[in-house]
Amino acid sequence: MSDFHQPGQLLARGVCRHLSGYGFVAVEEFSPTRGLRIDVMGLGPKGELWVIECKSSRADFQSDTKWQGYLEWGDRYFWAVDMDFPTDLLPANTGLMIADQYGAEIMRMGPETKLPAARRRVLTHKFATYAARRLQALRDPQL
Repeated sequence: MSDFHQPGQLLARGVCRHLSGYGFVAVEEFSPTRGLRIDVMGLGPKGELWVIECKSSRADFQSDTKWQGYLEWGDRYFWAVDMDFPTDLLPANTGLMIADQYGAEIMRMGPETKLPAARRRVLTHKFATYAARRLQALRDPQL
């Protein structure tokens, strides 16, 4: 990837690659509701939804005051950080991925908290719509 990508975007790329190995599809910068933007949302082969927040530095993590609001939007929650990140800062009751621009590894599985069926339906539809619009924008930028 070129230099114009931010460190968090490079982590997101590696996370998306890793998730595909589990049969997931993923979108970056997904907004489940007004005011929230999830770095990576993964949709699994059994309909599970994972939320992954990419943090490129201690300052990036410490300035994030909204992360607990993301917990209710997925079945599992993960942090994705690089190898140099001080992982002892991250809450122990969340998932952890070590990532770079080429891939990732799950170091700690996030605890599962199943979404209510109605929220899952809404999020899955929103995920599909968002992904389709992004694909269409690539295929037809004039649209």
